[in-house]
Amino acid sequence: MEYIDRYLDDELEQWMSVIGAVLIVGPKWCGKTTTAEQFAKSVLKLQDIDRQEEYQMWLDIKPSKLLEGEKPRLIDEWQMAPILWDGVRNSVDELQGEGLYILTGSTVVDESKIMHSGTGRIHRLLMRPMSLYESKESNGKISIEELFDNPHMNIDGIESELTMSDLIFAACRGGWPESLNKRNNRERLLIAYNYLDNICESDISKVDGVKRDPDRVKVILKSIARNNSTLAKDTTIMADISANFGDISKPTYYSYVDSLKRLFVIEDLRGWAPNIRSKSAMRSGNKKVFIDPSIPVAALNMNPEAFNTIDGLKTFGFIFENLCIRDLSVYTSRLGGSISYYHDNYDVEVDCVVHLNDGRYALIECKLGKTKIEEGARNLLKVSKLIEANDQIRNPSFLAVLTGGKNAYTRKDGVKVIPIGCLK
Repeated sequence: MEYIDRYLDDELEQWMSVIGAVLIVGPKWCGKTTTAEQFAKSVLKLQDIDRQEEYQMWLDIKPSKLLEGEKPRLIDEWQMAPILWDGVRNSVDELQGEGLYILTGSTVVDESKIMHSGTGRIHRLLMRPMSLYESKESNGKISIEELFDNPHMNIDGIESELTMSDLIFAACRGGWPESLNKRNNRERLLIAYNYLDNICESDISKVDGVKRDPDRVKVILKSIARNNSTLAKDTTIMADISANFGDISKPTYYSYVDSLKRLFVIEDLRGWAPNIRSKSAMRSGNKKVFIDPSIPVAALNMNPEAFNTIDGLKTFGFIFENLCIRDLSVYTSRLGGSISYYHDNYDVEVDCVVHLNDGRYALIECKLGKTKIEEGARNLLKVSKLIEANDQIRNPSFLAVLTGGKNAYTRKDGVKVIPIGCLK
C-alpha cells in the first residue's frame, strides 16, 4: 500500500533534528503509526498480542530493555506502559542525541503516572485525520501560508473541482486514511461508523478504567453533534441528553466529556477576546467541535443522501464549518497554528480566527453556499473595523470566506472568497 504524504511529515522531520524524542498524539486510525514508521529504524508495538506476556515481563524486571533497538526507535501506543515515558526521558539524557525515539498515543495519559514532564526532551505533535488536500480532493492551488506571507496575492479565476456532492461525501467519509483503500463508497462511509462504535463500546471505558455505558456515550455524542460548532452551554446539552436518555448529573456528564477529549474525539474551540470593546461584551466560552466532521455525521446516523434536502443542507452547514476547522488546523500546524472564534453580545461573529505563533492572524468565515457569502463578508468587515479603531491590536493579515463553491476571487472590499476545494 502506497504511503500517503502527510503534513506532519515535515514537522516530524524538523523536530527529530533538534530534540531527543517526539510524541505523536491524535485520534485512533488517523495514521500516527504509519507516519512514524516512515522515520523509525526499529519498532516496539505494545499492542502486539503475541508478545504482550514478554513485554510485561520486561516491564516488571527491566523496562529499559524495551528501549533497546536501532534509533530512531518507535514505541507505538506508549500509554499502555506509562513507565516507558520516564525511561525514554532518561535515555535521551544519557545518549545526548536527537531523533532517538518516536512515541505514538491515542489517549491523553494521566500525568500522575509519570514522574517527569519530558520538557526539553520530548516534543508533542498532534496529528489529525487527513485534510482534503492530503486526501487529494482539494487541488491546493491556494496556500494559507502564502496568503499570510502575501495577503494581496491574486486568486481570481482559480477554481475547485469539487462539486457539492463531492464535498458532502468527503465530510461524511472523513479523513481516515484507511477509507481511501476501500473498494467502494459504501465501505468508505462505514469507517466513521466503525470508529464511533469502537469509541462507545470499548475505548471510552479503557481510557481510565472506568466502566461507561455505551448507549449513554452515543446519546452524549449525538447531543454534542446536534450542537456542533455552536455556543450551546453544557446545561443545554445536558437537558438534551436528559430528554433522550434520562437524567444525567453534572459530574457524570463532565466525566464522559473529559474522556472523549482524552480520546481526541472532541476538542474545545476557544473564544478570542481582544480588548476592542468592553470585555463584558465578549462571549469567550468554549465551543465543542469534533476532530473530524465524519464523527458528528455518524453520531447523527446520517449519510450523504440525508443532506440533499433544505433542512439537510442547513445541518451540513455546521458539518462544513467543522471540516474547515480541521483543514485550517492541519494547514497551519507547522506554523504553530491555532484556531479560535469571535462572538460578542452585539451578535457580531467570526467562525475562525487563525493564529500563527509569530502573532499574525486572519479572520475567516465558513459559509457553505453563495447566498451566505455576503453575510460572512459583512461580519469580517465589522470586526476588522473594530480592530482598526484600536491601535493596541495588530490588524489581521487577511479576511476570507471559505465556501463549498467553485470560484475563488477577491471582492472589491478586499475579502477573499476561497473554495475549500482549492485550499492547502
